Amino acid sequence: MSINWFPGHMAKARRQIEEILKKIDVVLEILDARIPASSHNPMLDEVVKNKPRIILLNKKDLADPDETNKWISYFKNEGHQVLALNGRESNLIKKIEPLAEIATQEYFDKQAAKGINKRAIRAMILGIPNVGKSTIINNIAGKKQAITGNTPGVTKKQQWIKAGRDMELLDTPGILWPKFEDEETGQKLSLTGAIKDAVVPLDEVAIYTLKFLQANDLERLNKFYNIDVDKESDPIEIFDAIGASRGLKMRGNLIDYEQVTNRVIYDVRNGKVGTYTFDQVKFHAND
Repeated sequence: MSINWFPGHMAKARRQIEEILKKIDVVLEILDARIPASSHNPMLDEVVKNKPRIILLNKKDLADPDETNKWISYFKNEGHQVLALNGRESNLIKKIEPLAEIATQEYFDKQAAKGINKRAIRAMILGIPNVGKSTIINNIAGKKQAITGNTPGVTKKQQWIKAGRDMELLDTPGILWPKFEDEETGQKLSLTGAIKDAVVPLDEVAIYTLKFLQANDLERLNKFYNIDVDKESDPIEIFDAIGASRGLKMRGNLIDYEQVTNRVIYDVRNGKVGTYTFDQVKFHAND
């Protein structure tokens, strides 16, 4: 699945980020805890460069807790402050502010040595579309500051937001990179909702999803859909079994594969089947 998707507002957003970065003390990069590697935009490494970075693993409630802990260790070993969270949890700012203090301490110590009084920490929030940025911003700002929505591309412009006692946040639009060379990355981004459903072949995403469940959680797959497939079953057999079990049929008693596709993606995307992490540290530690 080769996807070219680089809307004009994303190119503009990159330029804006490059322009404003010199005013920023720390970057808060929000990743989807289910796909920490796939939801990281490698283009941002070129832009952010050596700025201190805090990694926020959002949607931890939908991810495998054991895998999340492995990712936390991985990012800490990379030299980043890191926090796994649910964007709607209470007192989120109290968990983020101390990390921002640690990340910017060296900079403000140098400023103090020059006799410059400490000001509010200026943080930039970055993340790909639909990773939960607006939900987190509204949470830590204490009121509804950013438009939220469960579709990519809702946030379109930058805005400064007061957060807690000692932070100012700059929200930025979600940015995807121009092309996904890795087919599996595109499938993971589609499954978790970072790419609009209308621009991807959803049947391929559903097949990827079923193969993942078949390989990693076959017992729950069978139990959730009340089916009986094994590790050797091909995707069409699984589609047929789910369609028959859930009554997803067309006229003539034929399985409605489009309905099965939509149901599988919805169920897994929203944590109905179970909590899963589709990026595993062991496959990315040497990237």
